[in-house]
Amino acid sequence: MFNLSAVQHSLQELGLDGWLLYDFRGLNVLARRVVGLAPEQMLSRRWFYFIPAHGPARKLVHRIESHALDALPGEASIYLRWQELEAGVAELVQGSRRVAMEYVPRNANPYVSRVDAGTVELVRSCGVEVVPSGDLVQWFEACWDEEQEAMHFEAAQHTATAFEAAFRLIAERVRSHGQIMEMEVQRCILDHFERHGLQTDHPPICGRGPHSADPHYETCVANDTPIREGDFVLIDLWAKLKRPRAVYSDLTWTCFVGKEVPAPCEEIFQIVARARDAAITRVREAYARNEVLQGWQVDEAARAVIDAAGHGPDFCHRTGHSIGQETHGNGANMDNLETHEERRVLPRTCFSIEPGIYLPGKFGVRSEVNVYIDDKRQVHVTGPEPQKHVVPLLKVY
Repeated sequence: MFNLSAVQHSLQELGLDGWLLYDFRGLNVLARRVVGLAPEQMLSRRWFYFIPAHGPARKLVHRIESHALDALPGEASIYLRWQELEAGVAELVQGSRRVAMEYVPRNANPYVSRVDAGTVELVRSCGVEVVPSGDLVQWFEACWDEEQEAMHFEAAQHTATAFEAAFRLIAERVRSHGQIMEMEVQRCILDHFERHGLQTDHPPICGRGPHSADPHYETCVANDTPIREGDFVLIDLWAKLKRPRAVYSDLTWTCFVGKEVPAPCEEIFQIVARARDAAITRVREAYARNEVLQGWQVDEAARAVIDAAGHGPDFCHRTGHSIGQETHGNGANMDNLETHEERRVLPRTCFSIEPGIYLPGKFGVRSEVNVYIDDKRQVHVTGPEPQKHVVPLLKVY
């Protein structure tokens, strides 16, 4: 639920004069979610909602949709002609110097940058400096309450045991039939989710051998191949409880269908595990020192380990992503590769740490954990204890 006083408190902490929320036909999903517009409430005209650091909020809406923002506090101004819209925007931000919008210079972070350049130009023409709203969005979109925290921990228990079910099935079927298809393992995981009241936006990944070297491999009919003894296997799965406002747990483990893991597989895994643990340590140390931590710094901690091992080019994605009601949430990502993520790693947010090394045509290793920082600034690695070795399936099961 929208909380005006909480937003204004955050604006004051950040030294901003206001937050100008704007949308046109659903282009700015972040603004819509912050103000609480339902996904099915599609408006056809531009609207603005200005929240000053002090004083009453103000709205600017089109005449034929004059009631669009009635659920929000503040007085509404009505426009019809484009000249009235431009004058109305100037009136909204009058007296302000620094105003936040869903904008990032040079579109350096497209997860935040949802306002078109022309609208930013319009606001700037009113004598206002436009600054990124990324941390504001996090506070009201990515931070969890106690109920969501509890639902994440519950989901993490069931996503953890999904690996046990999948690994056991692979071992049993390889022993009894010599092989099992990737999609059969995927089906086993989905059945496990259903039994435990979980749902997922996309089916999990089960990739054997060369398929594991594709970070976004899709386990499907077109790609389905048999898993046999001697195969390396990567499983990436994510799910949340079937409850309103539930949030995801997202984990990746690897195994080898044999009694002994080949040295190259274990060596690559250990590099990835050291990178994962370096990123976790970076978060813990920053919070222990009350240091402001940005997402790019967590990425750098992991990437430095893989670079030093000579596999920098084989780590081809960011270290982690925000986790929320969507698998990839709207908080800070752990990224200094695809973007220079300057959003802060905030309390009550959750994110993945999942470095990887991918050797095309051979195999790929990713080790994924979820990190949650509670309201007391305690850093939790949720789910099972982070994987320490590639699992030798025919020895363990």
